[in-house]
Amino acid sequence: MTQAWLNRIGTAVPPYDIHGAFIEFGRDTIAEDHKRALFDRMAGLADIEHRYAIFDAAPRPRETVLDTSGIYRRGAFPTTAARMALYEPHALQLALRAVRALDADPGRVTHLIVASCTGFSAPGLDFQIMQAAGLRDSTQRTLVGFMGCFAAVNALKLADQIVRADDRARVLVVNVELSSLHLQEDFQDVPKMLSFLLFGDGASAALVTADPHGIALGRFQVAVIPRSAELITWHIGDSGFLMHLSGQVPGRIRRWLPDGGPALLPPQHPVVWAVHAGGRSILDAVQQGLHLPPEALRFSRDVLRNHGNMSSATLVFVLSAILNDPDARGPGMAMAFGPGLTVETFAFHRP
Repeated sequence: MTQAWLNRIGTAVPPYDIHGAFIEFGRDTIAEDHKRALFDRMAGLADIEHRYAIFDAAPRPRETVLDTSGIYRRGAFPTTAARMALYEPHALQLALRAVRALDADPGRVTHLIVASCTGFSAPGLDFQIMQAAGLRDSTQRTLVGFMGCFAAVNALKLADQIVRADDRARVLVVNVELSSLHLQEDFQDVPKMLSFLLFGDGASAALVTADPHGIALGRFQVAVIPRSAELITWHIGDSGFLMHLSGQVPGRIRRWLPDGGPALLPPQHPVVWAVHAGGRSILDAVQQGLHLPPEALRFSRDVLRNHGNMSSATLVFVLSAILNDPDARGPGMAMAFGPGLTVETFAFHRP
């Protein structure tokens, strides 16, 4: 059977680093002192230094508006329709930057897979990317939508299956997320503020073919952590997409991994790890649950520190860091978490 390879990756983020401004805006909105102290503690523990968004932060003081374009104005946060009107052009622009960074011959691409959970339109991003990137009209297209942070694994899984079925296939996998479009104004609910501290915008483009260079894709597996479906939810509301991210998620992962994790591991013990950088506590839970040494998750922690959680694009940023490190070689393991609570994994090997 044909071996599928992740040959190379292109990544892109918007030009505006808004992490510090987001923290200031949120902090100034919290009225109660003890809640503000808790928010400050959460911000200090996040281990994030930079996050990027499609809009720039407004100059200080930010008493009434967060961004220069006036999207987030106190008491007048945008409707879902207004957010989707911004998603369509900005998602395409960011996706194209990632595709161009990949530097793949568009005329040779046979399949296009696009993953996103932060916006929708029709004709969708798959159609828009096909036309704007110069792909042929005959390109076979698939959209992986609304699966959340683990969608990168599902998109690569589809690419793997396509290449294994046809060794002439050249699959372009694009992940693009504009998480900044779904900021909510309920700043008095401190647990909900977690997403305020974590999520940023980003896009990735990966080329998967039978050409034997890059990362060899191995066995894909999935598991569901019992009694956890309510811990991560994602619904469409009148004021954007409403995400619930329970503080119980890291603990549930940490307790499940010692028993559930070994069945997901490949025969060769992984020496390279690509774990979705969902947050510092998520990475700590994986490290503790699988008894990994501190340096095992260095690529994931670097991505978290420099970009935050970009939902489905995040894992591909981690894989890109591995491809760019000449010393990151040998058997590897990728892992991502999302609604369900679902654990998506795949083994890989970097010769």
